[in-house]
Amino acid sequence: MPRSRPCSFCGYEYPQSYGHLYIRNDGTALWFCSSKCRKNSLKLKRDSRKLRWTKYYGKEERGRA
Repeated sequence: MPRSRPCSFCGYEYPQSYGHLYIRNDGTALWFCSSKCRKNSLKLKRDSRKLRWTKYYGKEERGRA
């Protein structure tokens, strides 16, 4: 049974056999469920907390003072 993993941009779960893997130069791995999420994050540099269709919409970042 394949596990599901959350998308790094929108936060929704998707099956393990789908999606895109992007590895940054510092070694962090980003998993995207679709090219829509990948382009919004990397190419357009959008904040997922400001888009209504994401799971993180309206969430505040904790730990900052």
